[in-house]
Amino acid sequence: MGKSEQLANYWLQKVDGKKDENWLVNRISTHEKDGAKVAQIRGEGTILSEEHDGEEDIITYRLCATFLVHKQHATYHEEEVHTHIARMRDGQIIHDERVEDGVQPHIQGLVVFESNDEDFDRQFSYDRRAAVQYAERWWNDYNPAYKKFEVDCTNYVSQCLRAGGAPMRGEPNRNSGWWFNGENWSYSFTVANALRWYLSGSTQGLRGKEVADARLLRPGDVICYDFEGDGNYNHNTIVVARNAQGEPLVNAHTANSRMRHWAYVDSPAYTENVVYKFFQIGL
Repeated sequence: MGKSEQLANYWLQKVDGKKDENWLVNRISTHEKDGAKVAQIRGEGTILSEEHDGEEDIITYRLCATFLVHKQHATYHEEEVHTHIARMRDGQIIHDERVEDGVQPHIQGLVVFESNDEDFDRQFSYDRRAAVQYAERWWNDYNPAYKKFEVDCTNYVSQCLRAGGAPMRGEPNRNSGWWFNGENWSYSFTVANALRWYLSGSTQGLRGKEVADARLLRPGDVICYDFEGDGNYNHNTIVVARNAQGEPLVNAHTANSRMRHWAYVDSPAYTENVVYKFFQIGL
């Protein structure tokens, strides 16, 4: 039996028996608590590297899981990707560890400010469909026209907003506006906390209207996450759909995810102190 088959059998046993705590079993549990049923799980693995350490083989691989979720009268596919490191001995997996997904650290002294360009159009027509189509196309891939970051969530959301027609401004000042030119970019284009504050304060071009309830969001809108509740927002997602209860389902990068429930309660980064910001785009 090859290593790919061994990994597949390992995860099949984990899921079927709900053995031990892992992100697949946690996701099933989260849906069950929310009144939904995961009718099917399909996994695809890609081996990234193999090393040898004495009697052990060390396998780094990427696991993509697709969940078929039923809730009331709605059915949809939710997808998520994580990197794992497995240690094998004598053809058996003796240890498997998920590589922790990165969140953006706080950048000291980072200030994003508004430029006062009276000639810049204050209104733009936001094509939500185009933004969501882009989000679906690139949720588990990287557009070569943009730089790829280790913590890529905000870069991905910004690309989606740009695909929806959001106008850029502020170049070449990285602290100003929201922009990308192929070789350089504003902090607000790639840093989670900077985009959150830009959406709050922008009065021209790309701007967001903050609302109090996630259910007021539509596909193409943005959610910002401060997992620790310390005032530093370290993750962003884009809404791509809503479930039967009208709650947003989101796509994201870093831990590449598709149609994930917006609250992230089963994320390793989640804490009870989490603070969310909900932004309607283009209003």
